[in-house]
Amino acid sequence: SIASADMDLNQLEAFLTAQTKKQGGITSDQAAVIAKFWKNHRTHIHESLISQSRWDNVLKNMNWRVDLKSQLRHIDQINTPVAIVEMELGKNGQ
Repeated sequence: SIASADMDLNQLEAFLTAQTKKQGGITSDQAAVIAKFWKNHRTHIHESLISQSRWDNVLKNMNWRVDLKSQLRHIDQINTPVAIVEMELGKNGQ
């Protein structure tokens, strides 16, 4: 829960306090150890979770435009915007 929410120190303290008060929860010593570990390794854990959840392909380039139709059979369809998006994907690290 701590890692998936990427908790800051205030959120961490509130979360651990709630866990110590919960029946069958953790002790205050365990909460202190978890807090110290999270403070020292938060960045590494967050980067690890991101790398594990990332697809192999990454977005290399993106082009987009909005077109308006100027000639159609029915007048109510004129000036209807159409978005065109072009995305170039590549392998991560290439």
